[in-house]
Amino acid sequence: MQSFVSHLESALDGTRLDAGRVQTIHEGRPLWVRYDLEAVGRTVSPNVLAGRVSSLWRYRELLPLPLDEEPVTLGEGFTPVLPCRRLGEYLGLSCLSIKDESQLPTGSFKSRGMTTAVSMARHFGLKRLAIPTAGNAGGALAAYAARADMELYVFMPADTPRINQMEAHLAGAHVFLVNGLITDCGRIVREGTERMGWFDVSTLKEPYRLEGKKTMGLELAEQLDWRLPDAILYPTGGGTGLIGMWKAFQELRALGWLTSAKMPRLIACQSDGCEPIVRAFEAGQRFAEPFANAHTIASGLRVPAAVGDFMMLDAIRASGGCAVAGREDRILEWMQRVTRLEGIGICPETAVCFDCLATLRSEGRVGADETVVVFNTGAAQKYPEILPLSLPCLDKNSAIEYEQLAGMGAC
Repeated sequence: MQSFVSHLESALDGTRLDAGRVQTIHEGRPLWVRYDLEAVGRTVSPNVLAGRVSSLWRYRELLPLPLDEEPVTLGEGFTPVLPCRRLGEYLGLSCLSIKDESQLPTGSFKSRGMTTAVSMARHFGLKRLAIPTAGNAGGALAAYAARADMELYVFMPADTPRINQMEAHLAGAHVFLVNGLITDCGRIVREGTERMGWFDVSTLKEPYRLEGKKTMGLELAEQLDWRLPDAILYPTGGGTGLIGMWKAFQELRALGWLTSAKMPRLIACQSDGCEPIVRAFEAGQRFAEPFANAHTIASGLRVPAAVGDFMMLDAIRASGGCAVAGREDRILEWMQRVTRLEGIGICPETAVCFDCLATLRSEGRVGADETVVVFNTGAAQKYPEILPLSLPCLDKNSAIEYEQLAGMGAC
């Protein structure tokens, strides 16, 4: 058997679609990739996985690329789960960990989705791709498109972090800045599809980025000996990471690989400068209203309308979790605190998670003895524009007052 994929399925109404040809969305909404899990279970087991390469492609039977094809890869996957004792003590938690996605090839969790999306694009013979991006997705897709020798058009808001602009340009993509939000970039891609003949790799506009993102859940389960944590906090913009993990947990439960029946509570974290999922969750709605005047320095969270909104909200509620807004004016404070306590440079999106976690602890909604995992979805180094820095400069020709150094050089 070359692939264990059985079919594609509309996430909105369950319509079955052929997995053997290029598919995008159904009735404007995303598709699930479905597998013959009985066949997967007869073919592979956790013991077999243990002997495979430390890459997300170790889960080949649960990924869409046919087994006889080589993936487009940069060695992504198996990021560490790092215990955070001092940070846990600060927050009043006895078992806090960070899964550090910043160690992936392109510096963010976007590597996961792009390796599968580009591998499947090459499988279907696609040559030209396009993407709207708030930052990291564009840089990641540019790297994998270059690896696959594909042409790529990237459209990003004009205030996207400079490093994201640079990495996409360096990889040879056609990069365009747009005076607007990611939704405006998405419109440009959508309206140009027929004229330019590109394939839209927008979040959840094709089914395979999600499959790469779900490997965060597969890895986490394996790294924790197939026992899941009590709560997972995840920075939520377009939502593929959160949706993908929940899909992974359902597949693992169906396979019988989990050693506990307990599922983690999924906690979607957004900035109060752009919180459409939080508002929809609190209002009991399945679909989120577009968020007006979205603003946040956490560029990956500045998604005022997500095509997978109902998929996020369904997963959050099914897990017994919640959606919480962190304070925009605490982002830099949390970036500094986490790095100084644990040495892990977190992105502003993840900083929002820690403000949310502090609120949940103070309200008693996360217990002191619960096992909590926070996903760091990107590297702090990719956001130099938002980090204020003014360091003292020593004159090489002047005498240095060494005793005074302790009070200098740190803010």
